[in-house]
Amino acid sequence: MRCSRGAGELQRASLPSWELAFYLAITVGFHFYSFHEVYKVSRNYEEDLDAEFGFEKGFFIWGFKKDPTDFEWSFWTEWVKLLLLWTLLGHIIISQVTSAFLPKFRIWLLMIYGMLACFFTVGCKGLALILLHVFISYAVAQLQVPVLSWLCSTLLLYSLQMDSLGKIQKRWYETENEYFLLLFCLALCNLRYTSFSLEYCWDRVSPQKHCISFCWLLAYVFYYPVFHNGPIICFDDFSNQMRRAETFVPKTDLFCLLLSGLRIFFWWWLTESMLHLMYIHAIQHQETILESASYWTLGGLGFAHALFFYMKYLLLYGIPSIIMCLDGIEPPRLPRCTSSLYSFTGTWREFDVGLHRWLVRYIYVPLGGSRHGLLRMMFSSAMAFSFVCYWHGGHNFMLNWAALNWAGVMTENILKMVCSISPAQEIIERSLSTRMQRRAHAALASVATTLLILSNLVFLCGNQVGMIYWNRTFVQGWPWIPIAVLAYFYCYAQVGIEYDRVKN
Repeated sequence: MRCSRGAGELQRASLPSWELAFYLAITVGFHFYSFHEVYKVSRNYEEDLDAEFGFEKGFFIWGFKKDPTDFEWSFWTEWVKLLLLWTLLGHIIISQVTSAFLPKFRIWLLMIYGMLACFFTVGCKGLALILLHVFISYAVAQLQVPVLSWLCSTLLLYSLQMDSLGKIQKRWYETENEYFLLLFCLALCNLRYTSFSLEYCWDRVSPQKHCISFCWLLAYVFYYPVFHNGPIICFDDFSNQMRRAETFVPKTDLFCLLLSGLRIFFWWWLTESMLHLMYIHAIQHQETILESASYWTLGGLGFAHALFFYMKYLLLYGIPSIIMCLDGIEPPRLPRCTSSLYSFTGTWREFDVGLHRWLVRYIYVPLGGSRHGLLRMMFSSAMAFSFVCYWHGGHNFMLNWAALNWAGVMTENILKMVCSISPAQEIIERSLSTRMQRRAHAALASVATTLLILSNLVFLCGNQVGMIYWNRTFVQGWPWIPIAVLAYFYCYAQVGIEYDRVKN
């Protein structure tokens, strides 16, 4: 929520050191104290939660049990231990050997390896289904009608949600986790072949021969580091960097590689520590605990959920990003820490950078974006959020989350437009110094951050948890709890603004 034309000036407006130190102390102190409260609640209810959810024996921190109820984390860590670590290692070896001796053929050898690794992870039938989706998308793209390519991709995405097809696909596998892996791969592949199809429709795919362009589609879809979980990279970025990498000679900086490995280990250690010390995922299923917990505990649970999600995706995107760098491809920036985000717009731009670029390039800009007035911008944004909701499964809580985020982004952009109008801008600049403009910005951002945290809880925990937070904070706690929350998020926003100021 920029309050004037001088967004850059506002970002450069520094505050007194004592004031910034106060904001930082409040922000950090709240995090640690509220986490301590969550830790105490976790210990108090450990036996009850263990009896209901079956905690795992703690191997990481002596004397503590591990909360295994976050499906995504348990799912991917199990697959990494079983197979994915070795298939990713195989990609690194193939890529480095071909870069040194067969650089002209590297892209095609990586394509073959990606298909082979897909065969080992999702099986023969899973590979055949992915190839069928890819071939259908490519065939429709030959018509070079973007609307038809979008319709094709949407129908293929819908097929992932059909119970009748799901029952058939489940019979292909011995365990449900194998079926879920196929679903995740198909959902990610949908973004990739949609990207290729639209680039092809727009005549931006340089190879003119059909066989060559189809091979490039296969190379893009089966590029293995990002095959299972991302990050998302658009076809134009992938193809341009792969072509440049044909002359790429691997010069591995062992120190940087070691540093990256240590960072990965540190993130994993922090993530596992959270699962041993704070049973946030088990507690979210216990309404009685949430209804009776202190406000400090509620705040700590909200922040812990957001921080755990951030740490999880640092790992899920961090490992592929290292491999992409070894391949000579620049990956999208890793997610920005949720504790430094203070607006809906900034969160969408900074958390999943690859997905944001994909949405802007293939939905927001083609539908008009901000170039054709406010109504077109609102429609373009609504369609982008609708797609994200649909791509995630279209569940009721996802619809609420998408609607909250769309409303937040629109409100921020409308305020920015209003404040940039010449009369309003002159009044603001005449009435407020740059420091006071920054403080006003933080005050508005405190409202955005409060609603942003609430929407994230809906996304991560569901509608019921979101309603409990809303009722306890804004109904039962009125008026003092909302005032305290906004005051805290004012300090929180000032820390985020200072982070942006220093970074820029």
